[in-house]
Amino acid sequence: MQTIYIDVLIVLNIYVNCFLLKTTAKLTHTPLKNIRCMLASAYGSLYSLLILAPELGTIINFLIKSAAAVTIVITAFGMKNLKRILVNTAYFFGVNFIFAGAVYAVYSWLKPDFMHFSNTYFYVDFSLLVLIITTAVLYGIVCIFRRISDRGRYSDCEYRVIIKYDGRQIECEGLADTGNGLVDFFSGQPVIICGSEDFSRLTGYDNSEYKIPKGYRLVPCSTVSDSGFMEIFRPDEIKIINGYSGEEKPVEAMIGSGQSRGKAVFNPKIL
Repeated sequence: MQTIYIDVLIVLNIYVNCFLLKTTAKLTHTPLKNIRCMLASAYGSLYSLLILAPELGTIINFLIKSAAAVTIVITAFGMKNLKRILVNTAYFFGVNFIFAGAVYAVYSWLKPDFMHFSNTYFYVDFSLLVLIITTAVLYGIVCIFRRISDRGRYSDCEYRVIIKYDGRQIECEGLADTGNGLVDFFSGQPVIICGSEDFSRLTGYDNSEYKIPKGYRLVPCSTVSDSGFMEIFRPDEIKIINGYSGEEKPVEAMIGSGQSRGKAVFNPKIL
């Protein structure tokens, strides 16, 4: 019988869960904070200990897998919207199914001594370098597929953008513009450009309660006719509402102050 090391089992499953959650977030365009991803991955890795249990049967395994998927998704993405929970859970299940199917196919074909399957969980006495390279390549393929499938998909819709910060809120017309490629170099997040009046209302700059907002900094930017620096900060919440379908989409982005003619200009990739 193969020896299973608990530390290797846990580390392997944390890494794989992180990869699966990142892939789910990429496919559904759902914001995923790194800390929540790690917490959900660590929590999900505890289910891998069932590989040490006696055979549980198909129905029990399915029920456990279902409960694990839902709770992992809620831990990672939150539970603000039931529809998003169901969508993310379905995608997470699908990604798991494809990944596990690929692993089991290799296992069935090669019967390697370093791999063990039980109760739908697997253990690999792995090389960390090989694991990192493999998942990096797979994640790159997902990103390329997502970019190709999203090309030109969102630019013709009407949008409303709701931004909240420190108890203040603005709602303005949204403009999906692929020309807005501004990204915050520190966080890697895209920048939604608002008018200076909306920016002042959000930050409280137009009253005596003003204080430097979270994540405030200047970032270099350029347009066709000019270049300089833009003020940006991190809001508490951003929602983009599709004017046709009414669907609300929470997004992670920075807010910048610029000449936007009263609109919130965003790159459609964030959808």
